[in-house]
Amino acid sequence: MSIKPNHDLISCIFLRLLGLIYLIAFISVWTQIDGLIGSNGILPIKDFLLSIEDYGGKDKYFMIPSVFWFNQSDYFLHLICFGGVLFSILLIVNMLTSLSLILLWIFYLSICTVSQEFLSFQWDALLLETGFLSIFLLPLNLSFKPRLLLPSNTLVIWLFRILLFKFILFSGIVKLASGDLVWRNLTALTYHYQTQPLPNVISYYFHHLPLQFHKLSCLITFFIELIVPFFIFGTRKMRLFAFLTFLFFQLMIMITGNYCFFNLLAIALCFLLLDDSFLKSLRKHFPFNQSNQIKILNWSKIILIPLFILIILMNSIYLTRLFSVQSFWPVFVRQVYSFVVRFHSINSYGLFAVMTVKRPEIIIEGSNDGVHWLQYEFKYKPDKLNEPPPFIAPHQPRLDWQMWFAALSTFRKNPWFINLCVSLLQDSKEVIRLLKHNPFPDSPPKYLRAIIYEYKFTSLKMKEKTGRWWKRKYLGVYFPAVRLNGKNLEIVQ
Repeated sequence: MSIKPNHDLISCIFLRLLGLIYLIAFISVWTQIDGLIGSNGILPIKDFLLSIEDYGGKDKYFMIPSVFWFNQSDYFLHLICFGGVLFSILLIVNMLTSLSLILLWIFYLSICTVSQEFLSFQWDALLLETGFLSIFLLPLNLSFKPRLLLPSNTLVIWLFRILLFKFILFSGIVKLASGDLVWRNLTALTYHYQTQPLPNVISYYFHHLPLQFHKLSCLITFFIELIVPFFIFGTRKMRLFAFLTFLFFQLMIMITGNYCFFNLLAIALCFLLLDDSFLKSLRKHFPFNQSNQIKILNWSKIILIPLFILIILMNSIYLTRLFSVQSFWPVFVRQVYSFVVRFHSINSYGLFAVMTVKRPEIIIEGSNDGVHWLQYEFKYKPDKLNEPPPFIAPHQPRLDWQMWFAALSTFRKNPWFINLCVSLLQDSKEVIRLLKHNPFPDSPPKYLRAIIYEYKFTSLKMKEKTGRWWKRKYLGVYFPAVRLNGKNLEIVQ
């Protein structure tokens, strides 16, 4: 007679990991938030919400669901970040679990929706989707008893597995659906380690591995992303194989690049492929005991079944969009879709659909005479040729990441970049703190410009001889020389 698998301990471990990931995310954002979206930041919250209010009117709260509608001060920004840290710790120690999960989701959603480009990454969306589902994983629990082990909901466990299936599978599908030749001829990873947003030292050495290694790695990537996800719906042994495979995959991505908390979150989701029997020998070492000493309130099927249907429906819509299928969904379904997507908690995924094969880098310079120019240095993105690419995960420097995206297009498609230039000319201390070196510590420069280079890793021999990790080639002017005229920029002739 088969025994129904139990996921209580696995769920407990998963929520502790989720609390840790939330803690990392909130601390990372907190250290940068003044310069990004504070009152003197690059994209101030107040300006953004005023523009939404003018455009959206009474629908503004649904267009941008955020607690910052009630207060846009820097003090309130810090208060929400502090709340995120506090409730992350409570989740880690298994106290006030339900309240913590609800508030963490609300707080992170609130920050994401007002941060525009700076918190628009797929891992931000994945954290919100994971955090939202986690609210329903356990019965409502407002207990302060950290040793309590509550029964998990099997339906929600399967919703998490669907999320993991979607996350992995879609990442494989988009690579083929994009028609990108370097993925199809298996050479994509000959570029990846060099051109990813923020490589590390290990990326440098992986870049120099033989071509056959990179091609084999591409084949393994396709196998993991296109075949292994279906093992999630197989037997326990198949799910164990999927768990070990995904774990290996995420660890390899983690050590060869800086992707903040992304890989940790994916690994946490993978644990929900297991059940408690896998941890039978470890169970005695965990300080959590089953307890019936408090009353718990299970989530009603009236809530869970519609949630399950909604998630399946939304994911079906995402799948049809992925294949560019002509929309055949009824008007009502499309209206539901347009409402739900605003909460960033049921999402589509797919990383590196088109591999970046070149690495342009923007260098910002200031001058007081228009002749001699001094360079602003960023903390983590490539600037100096002799500095090794750093290890910074699980922290994510949001400005450094956006500079990578900006370099792939033009400043006209990145209005925030113009705001950055204005902030530097206005000597915004909050923005300058996001940088490594300000060449004008006493007063801001009169002029600012940005030039663009193509960066490449040096060869192993060149690095040994010169000590340089990078070499670069001048490409041209990215942003023309400008100066401040009041609060506006004007081009210097």
